[in-house]
Amino acid sequence: MTDKNENDPLKNRPEEKSTGSEGVESKSSNTESTANKVESKDDPWTNDYVTESVSPEVGANVKKEGVAQKEQAQEMKPKEKGKDKKPDLSKEGWERDLLNRLAFSAVNEQRRNRRWSVFFKFAFLTYVVGILIIYFPEDRGDIHIGPHTAMVEISGPIADNAFANANSIISGMRAAFEDKNTKAVVLRINSPGGSPVQAGYINDEIFRLREKYPDTPIYSVVTDMAASAAYYIASGTKDIYADKASIVGSIGVLMDGFGFVDTIDKLGVERRLMTAGENKGFLDPFSPVNPKNEQHMQNLLDNVHEQFISTVKKGRGDRLVENPELFSGLFWSGEKSVELGLVDGLGSLGYVARDIVGQEKIVDFTPRPNYLDRFAERLGVATANTLSSVLFPQGGMK
Repeated sequence: MTDKNENDPLKNRPEEKSTGSEGVESKSSNTESTANKVESKDDPWTNDYVTESVSPEVGANVKKEGVAQKEQAQEMKPKEKGKDKKPDLSKEGWERDLLNRLAFSAVNEQRRNRRWSVFFKFAFLTYVVGILIIYFPEDRGDIHIGPHTAMVEISGPIADNAFANANSIISGMRAAFEDKNTKAVVLRINSPGGSPVQAGYINDEIFRLREKYPDTPIYSVVTDMAASAAYYIASGTKDIYADKASIVGSIGVLMDGFGFVDTIDKLGVERRLMTAGENKGFLDPFSPVNPKNEQHMQNLLDNVHEQFISTVKKGRGDRLVENPELFSGLFWSGEKSVELGLVDGLGSLGYVARDIVGQEKIVDFTPRPNYLDRFAERLGVATANTLSSVLFPQGGMK
């Protein structure tokens, strides 16, 4: 039998010969031991410590085994997410992948909807704020810094339910006169006329304010036209200015209508009118004209016309030229109106503020309609109508 020690390379290596001094022998021995020793290592995969002195062949084998173990361990480690990941083709893996995709798709859709929702809310808020800024009426109680020319606008038909109504115009004029920095008030007029009652209210207030504030003059500036009731108002101011092509005048009173007597006769329609009072069916368009009623109406118009003429003469005085057609209801250009004494001069609002008043800065005192109040009023009416239709669908209470 072969001795076990014969195959042991550690046992069969030749002994080292001692030469020289002990220090040299010790150094040679230490050098050889160091060359044949594998450094102590902490193997992270086996947690074993290799600290033995081995031959170079054994050390190389140990290193190869360690490298092989590390490579095997690296292969056993899970690969990084998203790198060389092979799809799981098993049934459970396919279902899991489908559920993940559906879940992420739902989350993305929610995020997209949320972004659009925020965008539309912001756009609506911007729209509402813009409407409020444009249409919200200004507070006329503010104190305007510095001297200025106050302006009140009279635009459109003059009527109780129109923009140019007596209450609004009078409120604007009062605020303008009460402002301590107002040097003059200018009525900028562009109106075809309207109610003589509303015009009378405004004209009377002009004379009252002129008397109360004698140091604050009030002027009228005509843009496109100041006809009929509009000129009724303008005649109460200190001076009137217009453009050379403005329409001015129409000092008269009008009442019109239609008659359908022959029409209903041709259609075979019988008119049945019952009244309590002899003149209650006054000027009925489906009945023949009654001469008595017609004369009564003419007297009424003449009376209002005389009031108009008297008001214009009171305001214009000796500046009016004697002309039989002046109060006939005719109207003239601004240039011709200067010759007739209906207008004092040609000029715009800026001209009057700059050259007549001496204060080029213009502050608008015209009361603007409160659109929020109108919206709330209409909303209330609509709500009431809706509730009425729901509670009483038959059109009334039973």
